[in-house]
Amino acid sequence: MTDTTNPTRLNGTPAPVESTPPPSSPPPDFSGWTCPAPLRDHDKIVMGHGGGGSLSAELVEHLFAPAFRNEVLDGLGDSAVFALGGAKLAFSTDSYVVRPLFFPGGSIGDLAVNGTVNDLAMSGAVPAYLSCGFILEEGVALELVGRVAEAMGAAARAADVVVATGDTKVVDSGHGDGIFVNTAGVGLIPDGVDIGPRRARPGDTVIVSGPIGVHGVAIMSKREGLEFGVEIESDTAPLSGLVATMLAACPDLHALRDPTRGGLATSLGEIAAASGVGVQLAEHTLPVPETVANACAFLGLDPLYVANEGKLVAFVPPEHADAVLTAMRAHPYGREAVAIGTCVEEHPGMVVSATRLGGTRVVDMPLGEQLPRIC
Repeated sequence: MTDTTNPTRLNGTPAPVESTPPPSSPPPDFSGWTCPAPLRDHDKIVMGHGGGGSLSAELVEHLFAPAFRNEVLDGLGDSAVFALGGAKLAFSTDSYVVRPLFFPGGSIGDLAVNGTVNDLAMSGAVPAYLSCGFILEEGVALELVGRVAEAMGAAARAADVVVATGDTKVVDSGHGDGIFVNTAGVGLIPDGVDIGPRRARPGDTVIVSGPIGVHGVAIMSKREGLEFGVEIESDTAPLSGLVATMLAACPDLHALRDPTRGGLATSLGEIAAASGVGVQLAEHTLPVPETVANACAFLGLDPLYVANEGKLVAFVPPEHADAVLTAMRAHPYGREAVAIGTCVEEHPGMVVSATRLGGTRVVDMPLGEQLPRIC
């Protein structure tokens, strides 16, 4: 792939939706572009299969989906959506293997609650009940397990959900890396709410709820003992309240996604592919904090691909974009919400970004994960 523009670093200065200028010239036609890719024929699992990028997608598409094929699973959203007993429910499960277990701004316990709460919220559901499964390595300190459990309990209370059931397993020393946690959750979807990755439409405004890349950089700085002048804290947070605020402003939100593994670029690419729309970003609007931009420059990372744990991206009908932005900015977890682009009919399934120098670059999905073990 060639792009004669050399993109500059993002400085994270947000801009209101009305200040986003149109591209200076029509975007190039990407329909015939192809990218050379490394060979992906594996007969064994590699770390990239768990990174949230295209390897993960291929694993689901070619191995798991055919084995479990059903109409609920085929939706492939952050949570399954189905009717049961006259109610419309969302159901999600996730496993957490982060290292280190405690990091600036949170812990594996916070992630285990907030991650599942947020997956439910991305379907518009009101999260209600969680399960909790601990896989403990022989020899891990009980005090450490207790700290994780306490963190989970506090996060559940903050998110207004109940940890209603659970399980514990112990594996031999050397086979568990201390503590792994799984949570599953259920929530009720209000009448009239229909949010899903296939509902994005040309003309939709793309909104992100705040600064991106914070969680991944916080994990890496703690894991590797790196210092960047100030301590970078994870953004882990429950987003169900923010989603409820957004729905009050616009009951017809089209698509939501919390950009965790693979970052914002992966979430945008997945929704573009599912809906068959193109996504046009404006690089100067992307909210990357200076500390994250500096850390990514030092580490050779792109903030668009770095994980978040307390942010969401929304596809909103254009006539409701201003109202949704206003509502988000009034909520503690959406104060720095900003419009970053629009959906277009051109280049369906592809995300492109207008650069600061007037060019255009393709924002492709990553093959694996830049930072391993971040959630």
